[in-house]
Amino acid sequence: MSRRPEPVQVVKQRRDAALQSLVARVPYMQFLGITIDRRGDELTGVLAFDEALIGNPMLPALHGGVTAAFLEMTAIMELSWAMVWEDMEGGKTAEAAPEIHLPKTIDFTVDYLRTGLPRDAYARATVNRSGRRYASVQVEAWQDNRSRLFAQATGHFLMPKRDG
Repeated sequence: MSRRPEPVQVVKQRRDAALQSLVARVPYMQFLGITIDRRGDELTGVLAFDEALIGNPMLPALHGGVTAAFLEMTAIMELSWAMVWEDMEGGKTAEAAPEIHLPKTIDFTVDYLRTGLPRDAYARATVNRSGRRYASVQVEAWQDNRSRLFAQATGHFLMPKRDG
């Protein structure tokens, strides 16, 4: 006897709850005002503008360290979400999300392409390779126009050991 599929709203709530529990595990994201927007399995990091994020008030421009942290957090969330997504779609419950350990940064190289303006910023990460022990990720950040990046980064991460 086949199981009846779950209602779409139940699936959406379960996925949103799993993502929020993952984001809540990184207090630095709340400190900087970084949130993660989910559309299906695609994540977009959102850095809400705040005057405290300005590094050079004469320009004004976003602080380079804030930009780098935003890119790195987006990459880590993308890798972590891929693990959570795999578990959820494999039949595990949202309660499994807190069991996941976050990837650890091995190296992270940022290219500052133009000044980060005093407004909201967005970023998306693409996983180039993800194995049991190692992952490589590319991240792009923009503000008003997706085709005009203000920063991009490449990172390598040590993946956490998984049960099973």
